[in-house]
This record gives sequence, C-alpha cells and structure tokens, in this order.
Amino acid sequence: MSEFDALVITERGGAEPAARFAVRVQPRSSRAGVDGVHGDALRVRVNAPPVEGAANEAVVEVLAKALGVAKRAVTIVRGATSRSKVVEVRGVTAAGVRARLDG
Repeated sequence: MSEFDALVITERGGAEPAARFAVRVQPRSSRAGVDGVHGDALRVRVNAPPVEGAANEAVVEVLAKALGVAKRAVTIVRGATSRSKVVEVRGVTAAGVRARLDG
C-alpha cells in the first residue's frame, strides 16, 4: 500500500482522459519536488516565492516532471492565489497518476 493511495483523484472522461486532485503548496522551500500526501492533497514543495504567479509556474513544472507529461497538460483549476489548489492533468488517468508518483 502506497502513501499516494490516500490521495483523492477524480477522473474526467472524453476524448482525452484527465485527472483532478488537490495540491498543498509549500513555497520558498529549500528543495523542489513532490513530498507525499498532506491530508487528502498532494504536497508539492517549490523554491519560488508566492509572488506574481511564480509559485504557480513552479508547481506546474514540478508536477509535469513528476508525472512525465508536458507542462501544457497541467492546469491549476482552482486556488491560484492559495496554498491549497486543485490541479487537472490531461492525458493521464487516476491509476496512471498514482503509478507515476510511486515511481
């Protein structure tokens, strides 16, 4: 059993699969990357400060790298000015997200 099994992921069907999940952001961290689960959200650490969208751009980059998708496939759906966000990743299913996070 993985720690990422606690992560709540919803899938959206259609021509291209998409997965939505909650993210909790830690800006101005000494290291960037995915750092487990915080409640029912994925914890993401970024070096960027929460100023003028810099942290949001860093979150998109970290998630794209961790999930092996292009940056354009990762969208912040809700919470652009908050540490708690909802992110949608196109081209991957919920099972795919968990498998890629487990590495």
